[in-house]
Amino acid sequence: MPYEGEFAAYRALQRITETERVRQLLSRALVYTPGTSGPAITPSASPSAPEQLPEFIVAIDGSNPEVAVRNGYPGARVGYLTIASVILDLKAIDRLDAVRPADPAAFRKTEDTATIDAALPGSNVVTRTHRSAKVSFREELYDVFHNEVVDVQDRMPLLDTYEALLARKPTIRPQSCPYEDLGCDQSFVIGQGLSSCPCAERRSIWSTDALRIHERFHDVGTNGEAFGEVMQVWERVLLVHLLRAFERSEIFAQVHRLAFFIDGPLAIFGHPAWLSAAISAELQRINAKVRKLTGRDLIIVGVEKTGAFVTHFDEVDQTDEPGQERFEPRSYFLPTDRYIKQRIIYSDSPKRYGKDTYFGRKFFYKTKSGARIVASIPFLDVSQDTLDSDDVGLYPSFATVCALLDKLVSCRYPNALAPLVSAHAQAAIPLHLGAKVLEQLARALMRES
Repeated sequence: MPYEGEFAAYRALQRITETERVRQLLSRALVYTPGTSGPAITPSASPSAPEQLPEFIVAIDGSNPEVAVRNGYPGARVGYLTIASVILDLKAIDRLDAVRPADPAAFRKTEDTATIDAALPGSNVVTRTHRSAKVSFREELYDVFHNEVVDVQDRMPLLDTYEALLARKPTIRPQSCPYEDLGCDQSFVIGQGLSSCPCAERRSIWSTDALRIHERFHDVGTNGEAFGEVMQVWERVLLVHLLRAFERSEIFAQVHRLAFFIDGPLAIFGHPAWLSAAISAELQRINAKVRKLTGRDLIIVGVEKTGAFVTHFDEVDQTDEPGQERFEPRSYFLPTDRYIKQRIIYSDSPKRYGKDTYFGRKFFYKTKSGARIVASIPFLDVSQDTLDSDDVGLYPSFATVCALLDKLVSCRYPNALAPLVSAHAQAAIPLHLGAKVLEQLARALMRES
């Protein structure tokens, strides 16, 4: 292990890359040769943009910094999680675009922001009468879902949505007791609310224990991975919670006027991955109602900033001709399961890529301004739940999504979208703690209608 602030010099790194052991290892590694193995990429022109786009954008992003605290114990830490929701009024932006240059004060009024936050125990932070930091983390995580009410009029806590998703979790494989490290050998299905372990100790079990995030928690050291899993769950449960709140309201028929953007792919990774199938089923249930009322599908988009797919898109867009790129503006590509396994993340598994983690499908899109976007759209019915077909006709909202990507590209960062840039800024620096996104949305929709 290095000393704090000590980094390997360039010469040392160069020595590693040139060592005989590394060369021998790479000589045994699989190598992809363009044009001789695997499927080729063939961009297609985007469908014609619809005449009417959604009027409001809801972008969701979060941050999960871990900070040191003073409580008399060495290495004590807490995780501070913030989820920001930004609402953009596209009609107001269009009106300002028509009379450029726009008044900055008026432009700021096109955007509303709401944030919710929580502090979770990390290593060496023991709360109440618990025996360990891990148990403290588990109870505080449950309290976050139990106490967070996103809309003061709806009054339903996030726990209501989470436990609706929990009811969809398969029960064929009982879960090991969260107190396994204390010697409990029980296995059981974790239900809703607060319950007890069936052993003689009758220790507390919380419904959020079904996420199994506590299995990644460490009583000593950093817990960035555990806090990261909490953040990805919170972001995606918030999305479903907003849709369920609209379903309970009198403005459910107005949901087609909204588009939802989430930072990252439409997936759940790690211990809570079972939520992916539950979210997919719930989105399909809600979308069936929206489609019946409006004749349209929900518009939900996940956008990736980094990762293997982003790197691959950057690479395959290049050609041998200097300055010439493979993708024309407003062109797209839907990677199939075969393409992904042979060109991006090698696998010979018969199981579909992302079967257990994704509730949406990735695609590459080059906007009319030339930005490269790796995005995901959800599986909103059974026919859409496939990676075998590259027919965008399966996804009725695809043309709308592409038109929105064209409209929302930001020049502040490469290949970035304005609403997610704003959401990330608010999540990183929470300026509006306690604001309620649903109340703001409802007000805007009622005012416009």
